Amino acid sequence: MARWSLSSARTAPIIRTEVIAFDTHRFVKRLTESGFTEKQAETLAEEHVALLNTNLATKTDLATVKADLLKWLVGALIAQGSLIVARVKLL
Repeated sequence: MARWSLSSARTAPIIRTEVIAFDTHRFVKRLTESGFTEKQAETLAEEHVALLNTNLATKTDLATVKADLLKWLVGALIAQGSLIVARVKLL
């Protein structure tokens, strides 16, 4: 994971995760103004970026889940239809 300092973060661009933009400079600056050391603030910023990159669903993730649910739903409807036909034949 990339390391940066408050001084280098002033010129660093906003880090774009897969899903959202996260302004690490602002985050580090606010934490240091609140009493965190620069090293603590930088470590927290790195961890937040890592969490954002690994724990948020992307549009691709959602599309995959949607496709899986649709396949399951169609299968369940076919099975239900088959059961209804079988029950009607038994009557």
